[in-house]
Amino acid sequence: MLSPFNKIIYIDEYSATPKYQQLANCIIKAIETQKLQQDDVLPSINELSFEFEISRDTAEKGYRYLKKAGIIGSVPGKGYFIKNAAIGQKIKVFLMFNKLSAHKKIIYDAFAARLGDAATIDFYVYNNSFSLFKSLIQNAREDYNYFVIVPHFMDGAENAHKILNAIPKDKLIVLDKLIPGVTGQYGAVYEHFDKDIYDALEEALPQLSKYHTLNIILPEYTYHPSEIISGFKKFCLQYAFSHKIIHDISHEEIQKGEVYINLMEDDLVTLIEKILNQKLKIGKDVGVISYNETALKKIILNGITTISTDFAMMGEKAAELILNKSTEHIEATFYLTMRNSL
Repeated sequence: MLSPFNKIIYIDEYSATPKYQQLANCIIKAIETQKLQQDDVLPSINELSFEFEISRDTAEKGYRYLKKAGIIGSVPGKGYFIKNAAIGQKIKVFLMFNKLSAHKKIIYDAFAARLGDAATIDFYVYNNSFSLFKSLIQNAREDYNYFVIVPHFMDGAENAHKILNAIPKDKLIVLDKLIPGVTGQYGAVYEHFDKDIYDALEEALPQLSKYHTLNIILPEYTYHPSEIISGFKKFCLQYAFSHKIIHDISHEEIQKGEVYINLMEDDLVTLIEKILNQKLKIGKDVGVISYNETALKKIILNGITTISTDFAMMGEKAAELILNKSTEHIEATFYLTMRNSL
């Protein structure tokens, strides 16, 4: 009978954590809470697959993970069993991002690497939907030690603080953006979006001074913090630049004497194609600044100027807040990398 394991194993279809890892995490937790003991027999691969509606490959991968960690063993013809119940108590982390991107992956990788074997991570993505954000947090079944959350929303942001305030503050770490109305002592690693873009453009002022207009490309189909626009406008007004917000670069005629700031990688490709098609020289006729540093931007057209958050630092610092049990608020590093496109 598998019925006792229905109370031990739970596979969350909405979790971005792979199912094999969820399976392994459930068994580890059951050992830590003494629901499973040394030499206890585990369900077979077939039983797991049938009872929990997962593939045989998923069940086998979960067991392989636990075998490699020395937690379970197997005997041919007899099946799997708990080999080592003397495992250390791991920190359980509920990690939730607003969306997936190359830069979010940098945060995740740095966060997971810094925590190492000290923690198990359940990973969720809510795609900027406040209703899904709310549901995932309120329905969290695990007894998590920490909730690490990136709070960006297409709508409903005015109620986000209510959901975050319901989380015990000693368990809460906010990433990327501070939310007004969240009270108490909690950890945070955040960007100061309006200040960051203002300071970066001010640092680039000697190069910007040969242009008369600054444009920022902000597609309407995706979310970006409004503070980026307020910081951009503040800089343009302070230093008397004409400025424009472009929602669709594909329909825009590129003009001499103007600078284009892109936030999305697809827009950078379109922008460069249009500049080349109009036989304009980047860094002379027009300027290009791209959000978020990547290795390719060092090479493209002899170098694209970037303004970027240190995403690895953000992930590492979030992990350190957990390891140090800290409620410190840390402002993420934001920097300008000057190259030939300006």
